[in-house]
Amino acid sequence: MVMRYGLTIGWGVVLLCNVLVGVAQHVASVRMHQGVPTLFVDDSPYPPYAYMSYLGEPAYYREAAQAGVHLYNIPAYLGDRGINSSSGIKPFRKPIWIGEETFDYASVIHDFEEIIAADTQALAIIRIHLDPPVWWEQKYPESACLLPDGTTYRNSFYSPFWQEEAGKVLSTFVRWLLESEYADHLVGIHVAGGFTEEWMYHFKDEFYDDNPARLQGFRTWLRERYRYNVDSLRQAWNEPRVTFETAMLADISGRTKSEQWRHADTSGRIFDTFAFHGETMADHVAYFCRIVKETSKNRLLTGAFYGYHYFVSDLRRGHGALSKLLRCPELDYLSSPNDYNRVSGEDWPPFAAIKSVQLHGKLWLAENDTRTAITTMLRDRAPEVAPPGNAYTDGVWVGPQSMDVSVSLLWKNLGRMLAYGYGGWWFDMWGGWFSDPRLMHVIESGQRFFNRYPDKAVPQMKAEVAVVVDEQLGFMDASFGKLTGSVLRNRYPLGRMGAPYDLYLRDDLDLLADGDYRVVWLMGVLTLTAAERKFINAATGRGAWVIWTDGHRSEVFQPGDTPLITTEKLQWEAAALNDLLRRAGVHCYVDGGDDVVYAGRGWLCIHSLHGGKKTLRLPFRAKVIDPEDGQVLAEADTFAMHMPPNTTRIFRIEPSNNHDNDT
Repeated sequence: MVMRYGLTIGWGVVLLCNVLVGVAQHVASVRMHQGVPTLFVDDSPYPPYAYMSYLGEPAYYREAAQAGVHLYNIPAYLGDRGINSSSGIKPFRKPIWIGEETFDYASVIHDFEEIIAADTQALAIIRIHLDPPVWWEQKYPESACLLPDGTTYRNSFYSPFWQEEAGKVLSTFVRWLLESEYADHLVGIHVAGGFTEEWMYHFKDEFYDDNPARLQGFRTWLRERYRYNVDSLRQAWNEPRVTFETAMLADISGRTKSEQWRHADTSGRIFDTFAFHGETMADHVAYFCRIVKETSKNRLLTGAFYGYHYFVSDLRRGHGALSKLLRCPELDYLSSPNDYNRVSGEDWPPFAAIKSVQLHGKLWLAENDTRTAITTMLRDRAPEVAPPGNAYTDGVWVGPQSMDVSVSLLWKNLGRMLAYGYGGWWFDMWGGWFSDPRLMHVIESGQRFFNRYPDKAVPQMKAEVAVVVDEQLGFMDASFGKLTGSVLRNRYPLGRMGAPYDLYLRDDLDLLADGDYRVVWLMGVLTLTAAERKFINAATGRGAWVIWTDGHRSEVFQPGDTPLITTEKLQWEAAALNDLLRRAGVHCYVDGGDDVVYAGRGWLCIHSLHGGKKTLRLPFRAKVIDPEDGQVLAEADTFAMHMPPNTTRIFRIEPSNNHDNDT
């Protein structure tokens, strides 16, 4: 269905009828509920679990509906190129933006029709990729990314004209959706852009964009950052002659690298270049979310991928401004895949500090693109989309051989979402990855648990460990990610230390409630500020322990007059963390070192690689319930069980009435 100026005669009749009859449109929002941001549809909490596939089919949609999932993510694209500019992958859908003010919504119509035919209760979030088509880049080369050899390379994210044009098309698209016969199935728009739809800059090995708009935007940004005070700029850059008119971008191409941390007193220019680089992407997310809210009169949910500081250590990709984006009132949720160290026996945390995300009122939705024993290959499912060669056929694209392991991994995904109070979508990427009764049972269980067990805060299960990370650590990394990655690898032993933890941004250190945490880890903070030293003194003064890990070693601050412990540890072991936690008085649910534990909000999940006898210790006397059938397995503060290797167990934990009297 081709539309010029957003309308054709045929669709005009449909739209007029919808206006006259009045399509019942939903209102979707995110509100604080029981201490966490929660998805609401029409004033009621709604299960925050969805289904998505790039290559969806009616059979897969029927499976999701039969499992009780009625929320779907639909991919849509303004442009006509693959989402990965390095791999050679082809587009998943036909483009929407086919000419000046001319749009083809056929792919969206097709997806809606198939989903609604399979599930009349379907609600949809459209993931719209805003990168422009080839014809647009050719027509407007002045708004394209300009490479050193003079060629263009997709759109320049520094181009105000691209942002304005994409915004107009987005607004037209949202209006069409709201006036279409699918309006009563629409609840949100996921704004996407850049490399792999995740608001990352397009490049393979080295980043370049010589578009003049980049330098012009940088100088405008500097004036705002330093409030037009050139002396402040000169001091920050340690360049006595620089002005706002002569300031130049630092080279962040990655052409030259060295395995060392940059010196703060000589790195002002490169720090600001990275900061501008990241804020540019964050500002796009905010801009497009604002358009969705304004066009829909606040009826639609808005979300995006952003904030990958806990996994993507190379900040040339543009994910260094989450703290700023969290202040955007028009943004409802953020997302990322789970950690791509997709092995059994490890935690797969989200890419961002989700406690900070939640404290700022934003819902977190995980992309559970978990590979299984029946994961299909792109070249088999869609050879016209797959690039030549062996891309997408090995490594992370291959699932475990065992169905038992596959089931365990999905239970682990679900257990983390439950314990940490967030949601996500089951991403059946090429289709058929979950088409097995045992796998679909896990997905169905998430829906059933939501309806059976009210979401509620359980104060006695709150994390007693806080980890604080600096999303701008990579700005100071002259290796462009290698050193940063060495620090961030501590996320793996953190997942096996026997206790849950909350992850914060460094900018949110002042939001850590006094007295709530027995251990605070400042991880990857190269230099402490005066405020951070004051925080350490206050924390140890009330009895907490503080670990400070810079780029080389760690220091452990203990309560009272206990001497400071300095260790050469940059990367910690789970057993060592467990020992420190116990000395600090943190409740550990299991012995640290082997098993992944998620605990919180009345849920306890244990994932074990090796299996064996497990003794789980609760912080209070409670009923330990099998959530599948409601059977009470124990009423105690300790219980033991045997686990086969590569398994996951989830328990519902309900405090006994007299637990306050137990020790």
